[in-house]
Amino acid sequence: MDLRAELLKSIWYAFTALDVEKSGKVSKSQLKVLSHNLYTVLCIPHDPVALEEHFRDDDDGPVSSQGYMPYLNKYILDKVEEGAFVKENFDELCWTLTAKKNYKPDRNGNSVVSHQDAFKLWCLFNFLSEDKYPLVMVPDEVEYLLKKICTAMNVELNSCELDDYLSQEPQGQGGLTVWQFLDMVNSGRFLRGIEQEAISMAVEEVYQEVIEDVLKQARSPRGYLWKKGQLRRNWSERWFTLKPSVLSYYMSEERKEKKGSITLDKHCCVEVLPDRDGKRCMFCVKTSSRTYEMSASDTRQRQEWTLAIQTAIRLQAEGKKSLHKDLKQKRREQREQREQRKAAKEEETQRLKQLQEEKERKLQELELLKEAQRQAEILLQEEEQRRRQQHEEMQRTLEIQLREAEQARASMQAEMVLKEAEAERQRKRILELEDMQERLQEALQQEVKARQDEESVRYAQARLLAEEEEKLKQLMKLKEEQEEYIIKTQREKQVLKQEMENKNKCLEEAQKQLEEVRVNRQRVDQDVMAAQRKLRQASTNVKHWNVQMNRLMHPIGPGEKRTNVSGGGFAGYQPLLSQRDSSLK
Repeated sequence: MDLRAELLKSIWYAFTALDVEKSGKVSKSQLKVLSHNLYTVLCIPHDPVALEEHFRDDDDGPVSSQGYMPYLNKYILDKVEEGAFVKENFDELCWTLTAKKNYKPDRNGNSVVSHQDAFKLWCLFNFLSEDKYPLVMVPDEVEYLLKKICTAMNVELNSCELDDYLSQEPQGQGGLTVWQFLDMVNSGRFLRGIEQEAISMAVEEVYQEVIEDVLKQARSPRGYLWKKGQLRRNWSERWFTLKPSVLSYYMSEERKEKKGSITLDKHCCVEVLPDRDGKRCMFCVKTSSRTYEMSASDTRQRQEWTLAIQTAIRLQAEGKKSLHKDLKQKRREQREQREQRKAAKEEETQRLKQLQEEKERKLQELELLKEAQRQAEILLQEEEQRRRQQHEEMQRTLEIQLREAEQARASMQAEMVLKEAEAERQRKRILELEDMQERLQEALQQEVKARQDEESVRYAQARLLAEEEEKLKQLMKLKEEQEEYIIKTQREKQVLKQEMENKNKCLEEAQKQLEEVRVNRQRVDQDVMAAQRKLRQASTNVKHWNVQMNRLMHPIGPGEKRTNVSGGGFAGYQPLLSQRDSSLK
């Protein structure tokens, strides 16, 4: 965090405190007073006439924060020089403006922290808050700051109670505002049973460590170090304060009279010295120009100081001005890494969820395919059963026709026997022959009908073959789609392998059933051919009996030749029999 960002945070509180109506705008007269005070506390020379001219009242009305930023950047922040002003005075100005409006301590005087301690906590909050507006401090930083204060008082913070409080407290922008933080501290929930003076000392220590970059300072009553003089070489007791770039020492812990300082850089070093001159726990700080010898009260104090000085030298070597700014940046990076890991984990969870949904969708599609295959098998079975019934009906019809032909032949034979036995009853036989002729005509019509039925059966058979081929094409297409689907899903879902193998088995069974249908169809074709052969045999028999009957219809008298009988008897029925034979052919 650079100096400009630190100053902007405090100025933001002052600007929002002047925005009484919470409209995001402040009157020009108030901004003029604020700018004049900022010039004063930041030690920036300015022209009062130009300031008066810039914030002159006109018809433009109040100014928003975005409207004030160009002036603030150009005339104030761009002219600020680090070290030329006392930042604590600047912070006190902004705190005074915002505390009047927003800070509400207990009116009965039961507040845990004093007004001055609240100001220091406000400064600490600004330092640890996020670099986005409105300013908030994330729960991790809240816990870090409270732990620092409790550690300074040798008290352990109850983290569980803090988590419960933060979970119940409404948080905007992912953290607490400074006023929520101060209310939490003043509630005494986490500093219960601790005196206000101890809290003030702890807040002061954390304030000096974090805000004023004091890496190490002595603590009473044994907080003084002994320092050896350069000229008189005598030992004097001094109060030391360590910052990243300088080790200062004073006459007393009030730090009113500064006796000197040791500038630290990357070329300095600290070494432990053996006891001598009646002093123990000695160490020295070596700079490029001089060596400073010091003595601590005990070994632990010497170790603390040597480690702190080494830390300051390391910061100088790394080009860092503040330890806590570096630590804050590292904590922020760790939080960002945690958020990134959390986001990655959530993304992975979402991706797994999508994969699971995709898997379920594919399983549903597979179930639909199975259902479609079952429906196709049912339709195929129904079609096969219907064809079988048609074949059975056709076979029964042919058998009936054959029986009728046999009956006709038997009757014809009986009539011929009667005609041979009773030649004298030719008239009666003529009537019988006429009756026989009618029956023969019916047999002829039945034969013609049988041929028509045969044609219809052939047409139905051809239609069934076409349907069978169409079903086969659909089955092959389904098989191809199934193979493509198996190739596609095999890379993603190995767990479906067994189910697809079962599906292939079902497909093979369907193919076997198709082969059985083909065999049955061939068997039916053979039955049809056998029926046709029987029909042709029956037709041949009818022709044979026609010839026999023709011979009987020409009786041979005594002394007559066979050739003379053509003009009488049954000669009139010859054309009819010839017509019948031609129709049978």
